[in-house]
Amino acid sequence: MLIFEIVLIACILVAGMLIVLTSMKTGISPSPSSSKTVRAMMATMEDSGAGPIVDLGSGWGTLVIAFAGKYPQRQVIGYELSLVPWLFSSIRKSVSRLNNLTLYRKDFRNADLSHASVLTCYLFPGGMVSLKEKLERDKITEVLIVSSTFALPSSEPTRVIRVKDMYRTPIYLYHQSRRAVCGQSL
Repeated sequence: MLIFEIVLIACILVAGMLIVLTSMKTGISPSPSSSKTVRAMMATMEDSGAGPIVDLGSGWGTLVIAFAGKYPQRQVIGYELSLVPWLFSSIRKSVSRLNNLTLYRKDFRNADLSHASVLTCYLFPGGMVSLKEKLERDKITEVLIVSSTFALPSSEPTRVIRVKDMYRTPIYLYHQSRRAVCGQSL
């Protein structure tokens, strides 16, 4: 039993160190969305079409697992850099048998997001700057952006919803169209 305990403690320490190292690299630690926030984000997507839903920084899989379960007819994609949360969410995906969910251990800034109907995120201010730059650089159009907690810089949201939780978490909605990218005319 002692060997098992030592191995378990070692695994926990290695996992913790990997999370800390990745957090130092990315500037934020992986934080799961609350169930109220997940429900609020899903409610905003009711009339978002049938195209792919892409979660930028899918972390522990809280959002992507919920999206894939609620929208089994839609492709759901998650991008996550941190190894431990990505592994955890991959295991959750396998256990849940969600064939419409694909998880990539990849930086969304290097991904092709042009096919997405919906982009969801719970990033941080620096991540939102990166998203804004990517949207402008790649000229991404015709997409609904649903962001928990953090706004897209220099962009006017179509709507802001306040979750009925302790923090009154804001959910920012942006409707990108062919004529505008991030609130700026082309």
